[in-house]
Amino acid sequence: MEPPFPGMDPYLEDPGLWPDVHHRLITVFCDQIQEQLPPRYRAVITPYVAFESVEIAPVRKIAPDVAVLDRDQPHLPYTGVAVVEEAPLSLPAAMLVPVEYGRIEIRTVRDQTLVTAIELLSPANKRPGLDGADAYEKKRQEIFFSTAHLLEIDLLRGGKRPQVARPLPEASYFIFLSRVQRRPYIDIWPLSLQATITPVPVPLQAPDPDVRLDIGAAIRETYRRARYDLEIDYRQPPPPPDLTPDEAAWLDAHLRACGLRP
Repeated sequence: MEPPFPGMDPYLEDPGLWPDVHHRLITVFCDQIQEQLPPRYRAVITPYVAFESVEIAPVRKIAPDVAVLDRDQPHLPYTGVAVVEEAPLSLPAAMLVPVEYGRIEIRTVRDQTLVTAIELLSPANKRPGLDGADAYEKKRQEIFFSTAHLLEIDLLRGGKRPQVARPLPEASYFIFLSRVQRRPYIDIWPLSLQATITPVPVPLQAPDPDVRLDIGAAIRETYRRARYDLEIDYRQPPPPPDLTPDEAAWLDAHLRACGLRP
């Protein structure tokens, strides 16, 4: 089945799906780029481990169907100790667990000079805190002070966006491109749920021309190959954060038109 959305599918942001979505998209991105590179470059996937917050379900309590009673056991006297009542609320624990992700690095052949780093942001990159967005921002700054380009693809509506000096416009998703020769300026593509995603440039070393990355085509290919349509229930709302009222109305009408909602 083809994905029902013209660009990014917000249902793919589900925490249970995202690690698989991320792995598959990075692989398709890398294959796209590799086919276009001149012989003096290679695109490689560099794995890394991030700690993501996931829900840990409570241990299931097992109660016996049959109880064995000892009739000869005497009744214990009342001691005056109050019986402790069960807590009024029980929720799953949120724990940080290691999740493997990957980034794409375009390097020169043999001398391994980093030319372009491509990041598909994960929830850990956008989680507020020293071990989340702050740590990612430190890595960004290291690249900004290097001779490498940086392409950041943010297909997650939640969390903290990569930092820029001025407020970003309202949008569901963003693409950021920092070219070495244009710093400190960053080229930014805001993306809405309703719009298709046009191909974006991937810069190389001068004087070599840019190659292009078709993110929309990669999403469609990944969706088909992974058969995400078997997993997603489009009758339910997409995962958090909540859509704006206009987005929610458009999404509902769109899914109804696609026959995915009654």
